[in-house]
Amino acid sequence: MADMQSIPSDTALSAGDVVRGAARLLFRHGLIAVPEVTLGNGRRADMMAVDTKGQIVIVEIKISRADLLGDRKWPDYLDYCDRFFWAVPAGFDLSLCERKELQPEVSGLIVADAYDAAIVREAAETPLAAPRRRAETLRFARRAAARLLAVEDPHIDGLD
Repeated sequence: MADMQSIPSDTALSAGDVVRGAARLLFRHGLIAVPEVTLGNGRRADMMAVDTKGQIVIVEIKISRADLLGDRKWPDYLDYCDRFFWAVPAGFDLSLCERKELQPEVSGLIVADAYDAAIVREAAETPLAAPRRRAETLRFARRAAARLLAVEDPHIDGLD
């Protein structure tokens, strides 16, 4: 993969571009991601991914300074994942992601474009309790299956 920092900051990347690049990165690391997943607390994570061991990763996509710094709900996601990442577009001012209120000691950082991504800072691991892991894994699986079913049969209303 090319150095994600080499893409000029004036390249307009959408949240969808960042989701696609981050999902490809996660896939290479053995995680299958689903965008827009509602958690047990009613919050909606931009992306949730599960690995072969059942570890859960949540990724929050931020494409602007205001979007990143204005997010006050992200700590509510920490109780629903083993690891948490911010994902930002290539060219984003990464110094913003080092702010104390964004807990860089806990949150990882992914830089992405529409084709790929790189982990700039690994996320701290905080293992979920078994009952929470089971509940969230089941919610993840049902959401993914419902979306697939809706693609196959558009007359079926999914869980979204």
